[in-house]
Amino acid sequence: MRKLCWAISAAFLWATVPAHAQTVRTASGSVEGQTSGSVSAFLGIPYAAPPIGANRWREPQPPARWKRVYKASQFRPDCAQVPFPGDAAPLRTKPQEDCLYLNVWKPASARAGSKLAVMVWIYGGGFVSGGTSPAIYSGDRFARDGVVFVSMNYRLGRFGFFAHPGLVDAGFGGNFGFLDQIAALQWVKENIASFGGDPDNVTVFGESAGGMSVHMLLQSPLSRGLFDKAIIQSGGGRSAMPMPTIIEAAKAGSAFAPNLSAAELRALPEATVTGDLSMVTMGRKGYSGPMMDGRTILGPSVDAIDAGLYPDLPVIVGANSADGFPRIFDKDKIFAAFGTNADVARRLYDPAGDKQGLELATQTSADVSFIEPARAVARRIAARGGKAYLYRFAHVGIQIGDRMGGAPHASEIPYVFDTEELRLTPKPNEHDEKVARAMHAYWIAFARTGRPDGEGGPQWPAATPKDTTVQLIESTSVSHGTDPLAERLDLTERRAELPRK
Repeated sequence: MRKLCWAISAAFLWATVPAHAQTVRTASGSVEGQTSGSVSAFLGIPYAAPPIGANRWREPQPPARWKRVYKASQFRPDCAQVPFPGDAAPLRTKPQEDCLYLNVWKPASARAGSKLAVMVWIYGGGFVSGGTSPAIYSGDRFARDGVVFVSMNYRLGRFGFFAHPGLVDAGFGGNFGFLDQIAALQWVKENIASFGGDPDNVTVFGESAGGMSVHMLLQSPLSRGLFDKAIIQSGGGRSAMPMPTIIEAAKAGSAFAPNLSAAELRALPEATVTGDLSMVTMGRKGYSGPMMDGRTILGPSVDAIDAGLYPDLPVIVGANSADGFPRIFDKDKIFAAFGTNADVARRLYDPAGDKQGLELATQTSADVSFIEPARAVARRIAARGGKAYLYRFAHVGIQIGDRMGGAPHASEIPYVFDTEELRLTPKPNEHDEKVARAMHAYWIAFARTGRPDGEGGPQWPAATPKDTTVQLIESTSVSHGTDPLAERLDLTERRAELPRK
């Protein structure tokens, strides 16, 4: 029955259920959302001034106040980008540079003073793509279950992460997209009580680049006091390559736009700045991505934890069982990368010698990029006396998962959001509803209490400094026990902690 009730898209739901307006007062003025059934949605609220013209490549500025009621009934544009072909979370807006808007979903009955748990979502996309408009990111199921849910746009690509010698008025540039996220959290702190949320019970969570953003928020002094719990989904934690400094990133900026002044840079057409930068092309000359700026990113996550830069907040951290980005598919080359441990790697990854290159490339990449780093983050937080809850999502809910040997990157998101019926290329599976119920319940329980004790699910103990256990979310069960990948991860850990030449 539950599946039947919710196996419709968000757009169809809002089109067929009678809606009525609801108005909430914010610091900038009143906003009017739409209530449908038990959920009220406020879409496209400005949390900062448009980052265009003189505001391009500057810290987000306060939004202008408005006197008339602001109609918050539709998504405003996602941030400028080249949409990614085959994206599992396709945008529903036409992206543009004027994009600093956020969305709030709340229980329709919530009022100021309700003090409901607040969850703030940060989308992924390699810092070059993504947005809040995809239907799969709808916050209505969280609001249905008693949470005030917020999602925010942040600048991407060269608009969001850019340095250049001409930008002396901006300290040569920096992580403007991260500053947008912090500004959105400041908006939440100031305004969320009017929507029935508790500004002292805010959980930030994100996946991939969004998970990396959560790492940033945990280490940045600019975000202190803006949230109380964090969830890192496939956010890594180790750096395979050193992140550039602003000065190093400025060299990439110079390659893109040589010898231009700040005024000339800010006069460049939007399409020129966007260019062809996408998930496919972002490694090309002229774009550095996030950089160490001494304000948002201070260093690799595991080093920042060891240095005591992370606050003492409860954290969920984890990854998916096939969370890799395969690049090399020749088996001999895959194992040759392990050097003197090549034979050990063969025994651990391909004991029968019958696995295909795609599966092996995915698994080895996943361990290096996300799975072992998540374990390292949990252990290090625990070593400093903090609470960290380690998970692995292993339910194969999309078709490519079988060939990759598990749950691919980002495939857990619709289960967290309980929007699993909106997946692209779904793999028919009678366990989808149960998995979504478990993931969604764990995340909500954590947001409310700081402990991921889902309704009716097994207990989820916090990690220890040398933990070899994990909360394993599979198709047929959720369990906490010895990590089946422990030997593989130990090998990956030894490689990661070798001194770099």
